[in-house]
Amino acid sequence: MFEADSPTETSTAARICDLNARRNDAVSTAEKHAADRQHAKGKLTARERIDLLVDPGSFVELDQLARHRHKEFGLDADRPYGDGVVTGHARVDGRQICLFSQDFSVFGGSMGEVFGAKVLKVMDLALSIGCPVVGINDSGGARIQEGVVSLAYFAELARRNVHFSGVVPQISMIMGPCAGGAVYTPAITDFTVMVEEISHMYITGPQVVHAVSGERVSPQDLGGAATNTTVSGNAHHRAADEADAIDWVKTLLGYLPSNNLDTAPRFADPSSPGQTARDLELDALVPDSPQRAYDMTEVIARIVDEGEFTQVHGAFAPNMICAFGRVRGSSVGIVANQPRHHAGVIDIDASEKAARFVRFCDAFGIPLLTLVDVPGYLPGIAQERAGIIRRGAKLLYAYAEATVPQVTVVTRKAYGGGYAVMGSKHLGADVNLAWPTAEIAVMGAEGAVRILHRRELAALAEADRPAAERRLADRYREHHADVYSAADRGYVDAVIVPAETRLQVGNAFDALRNKRKVLPAKKHGNIPL
Repeated sequence: MFEADSPTETSTAARICDLNARRNDAVSTAEKHAADRQHAKGKLTARERIDLLVDPGSFVELDQLARHRHKEFGLDADRPYGDGVVTGHARVDGRQICLFSQDFSVFGGSMGEVFGAKVLKVMDLALSIGCPVVGINDSGGARIQEGVVSLAYFAELARRNVHFSGVVPQISMIMGPCAGGAVYTPAITDFTVMVEEISHMYITGPQVVHAVSGERVSPQDLGGAATNTTVSGNAHHRAADEADAIDWVKTLLGYLPSNNLDTAPRFADPSSPGQTARDLELDALVPDSPQRAYDMTEVIARIVDEGEFTQVHGAFAPNMICAFGRVRGSSVGIVANQPRHHAGVIDIDASEKAARFVRFCDAFGIPLLTLVDVPGYLPGIAQERAGIIRRGAKLLYAYAEATVPQVTVVTRKAYGGGYAVMGSKHLGADVNLAWPTAEIAVMGAEGAVRILHRRELAALAEADRPAAERRLADRYREHHADVYSAADRGYVDAVIVPAETRLQVGNAFDALRNKRKVLPAKKHGNIPL
């Protein structure tokens, strides 16, 4: 009987034991070290974040045993496995994603050569298999000890972000510091999430700001979650904690296709085929007085499936709503004026917010539903000097460029450039509907009569002017702002009872499901940046 060579058996066993020891150092020992440091700051570890995000048991790690090879500044004595970032692929709700999670407990999560190579490798994998990339950022930035190499990888990463844009969805989660050159890659990705109190993102930190300008500012005031989600608009969602941030990302992924050649997940149609009590509530939603506001989210909730939708950039430019929802089981992107904030006027922030959202939806084949109640673009010296002509044109460009199915509903006012830009027939919308409360005109009736009848009004006694203005405004509204004037010209395909909106919108998207539209061949357009 043949007997196995004893030294060979010992060698194999020793090698397996050595592998297990290395794995233990890379995961268990490193995780204990990370937990001690991260939990003391109220933060999760890189692996804990992954576990919360992905389906249980689905994460497959790549380059677990990779280590840096740098020898200067004492780094040769400290070569932890993984080199400060955990990378791999996994599933979220059964769908494939690729991800990386930076580990602040290792060299402050700083990027060196091996760290950068790991991130690029997993991103390249995402492109080759056509799945979303989720980056969990918690880093001190470039690894100073490795010099220009770390900067090179930031640039390489940005190049991939640009090339992947519009091909696979890219989502950034800021779970700690993100500063300097590191902020530009999240800025290029499609959606950025920050966490209250623990996240900050800025080009230069408070100390540099003070040294250069003399201003003293805290990290949170300079680039915290509140600042980036409400003032600058750099981030799309401010989460209460890390678990909330991860839940939001999981919800967001559920609306999105895996890539630009795929379709978004489609669910069973839960909607009623006939009118419901919720539909009938729309008939009384718009106030009789044009001076009174209402909440456009109430309209959205009565159109989308089960009243559920997820806002994007909700705290930034609140006069414009951007959201994802579903109509008859399929994802739609929703762009809507919000009368509760500045009467739904379009300013610079609202234009740029909506333009980027429209372009994202178009890139990934997500149909667009536009709800219109807009007085126009915001006038004023500050807006003009800040470039509302150039920056307001971005929304025109985005809608005109979009080839996905587009359905527009005018609920109340649609004046001037606001009418034109908000998914009008003239920019390429497929189906345009309007409620009988809609007014479509160059401007509001009151403003129009003060221009058109200024001499007539000036000749009246001051006490008689208000009544005359009302009479002339009513006549102007009837003959020049009435929704039927637009319907006469085919600019509105149908005037509908508000309670019919959910059914009409659903029918329109069903009819447009196989829409095909090709723009003139070109390398790319030149959006007014």
